[in-house]
Amino acid sequence: VQLQESGGGSVQSGGSLRLSCAASGLPDNTYLMGWFRQAPGKEREGVAHINRDNGGTSYSDSVKGRFTISQDNAKNTVYLQMNSLKPEDTAMYYCAAGRYSAFAERVYDYWGQGTQVTVSS
Repeated sequence: VQLQESGGGSVQSGGSLRLSCAASGLPDNTYLMGWFRQAPGKEREGVAHINRDNGGTSYSDSVKGRFTISQDNAKNTVYLQMNSLKPEDTAMYYCAAGRYSAFAERVYDYWGQGTQVTVSS
């Protein structure tokens, strides 16, 4: 399994970026894709998730209304459109792939290497 992120960079506050995650070799039961982020000294945060089967999405409160996760199943690619970026969005962003547990919890089995997003004020 490979997850390759791209699209990170530096942007000023209020700007936009679009991250891409190209996936390959995913097992058939990989129904879940997500974006996570981690800033230095902080815990990893799940910011957006998408159900690959029905397209259902969910977001953390910190990004709701500003970020949009989407997918192109034909290209096995997931995107994260980030608008109205703030300095506190600065972090390494990771793509992940996984499944739902028997208790309908998200379980992420595969991770990309990450792409850095830096937002300056």
